[in-house]
Amino acid sequence: MARDSRAWTPGTRPRPRAPLFAALDLGTNNCRLLVAAPTREGGLRVVDGFSRIVRLGEGLAHTGRLSEAAMGRAYQALAACAQRIEAREPVAVGCVATQACRAASNGEMFLNRVEKDLGLKFDVISAEEEARLSVLGCASLLERDAEYAMVLDIGGGSTEMSWLAPAAALDGGLHPPVLSWGTCPIGVVTLAEDEPEPDTDKVEWYEAVVSRVAAEIARVGEASHLREAFAQGRGHIIGTSGTVTSLAGVHLDLARYSRAKVDGMWFDVGDCRATIAKLLAQTREQRAQNGCIGKDRADLVVIGGAILDAVLRVWPASRVRVADRGLREGVLMRLMAQHAGAR
Repeated sequence: MARDSRAWTPGTRPRPRAPLFAALDLGTNNCRLLVAAPTREGGLRVVDGFSRIVRLGEGLAHTGRLSEAAMGRAYQALAACAQRIEAREPVAVGCVATQACRAASNGEMFLNRVEKDLGLKFDVISAEEEARLSVLGCASLLERDAEYAMVLDIGGGSTEMSWLAPAAALDGGLHPPVLSWGTCPIGVVTLAEDEPEPDTDKVEWYEAVVSRVAAEIARVGEASHLREAFAQGRGHIIGTSGTVTSLAGVHLDLARYSRAKVDGMWFDVGDCRATIAKLLAQTREQRAQNGCIGKDRADLVVIGGAILDAVLRVWPASRVRVADRGLREGVLMRLMAQHAGAR
């Protein structure tokens, strides 16, 4: 096979390729892969990515088990991820599973099958580890001058919140200190099953859902003494989830979702609530036509908005910073550090 003369000429050595790392996150709603290389500045250069809604936790709250259909969807997505990983040949792979596999009585059995068939070995991480990895992955979006911040991760089966002091977190390296953290056993998949969206009286339904979730959110964590600081504008919120990124994309009126335009943007809370109200007034079919939502998320985006709205009623803020990053980036950063330390 002929060599590319631009990459190699006689008498010179080919430029060494930067090592690649892969992080795979199997959640209650999504299966997501990220392949990246470290940069000289200590960041990540994304080489490949994959995301598919699999709804692994569908029906879990009522049965305590992963259904055959849900496992089938997840298995297909994981097989696609395994092919991408094999093609990219990363030096290290980190696979983490979260709430659905934590809660399901057959979660370990499913992951054992995945390891045997596909060679993907998953760690089922705790809610606390999930929250801390999300903080690490989002840390670069913190405003150093802010007194406090909350990293909010609205998942499929749970919602994690972490409170921190931005300056300390930015200076904390791979283990940014967390002032407090908490998890609420409500996510977009579980709430959609428990509180299905009606075809009529949707505003009344939405308000009832937000009130119910807000009552649960108010009991999460041990940081209630920080609420006044948020109300006074001395704290800010980072939202890392498909809910927040989708709402941001809809607000920007993007024909197709663009991470470059969404990640890191400041989302005014008034605009956020107006976007949720706009989507609430639409049918699922109308939402599915939006390039930032699609048919797989059409019945979840308003439910996710209700969870976000509930958090904002308990933890008032004037704007939310949107993060199209989080858990996977945290896994990658830890993998890269371990690899560098082992050399």
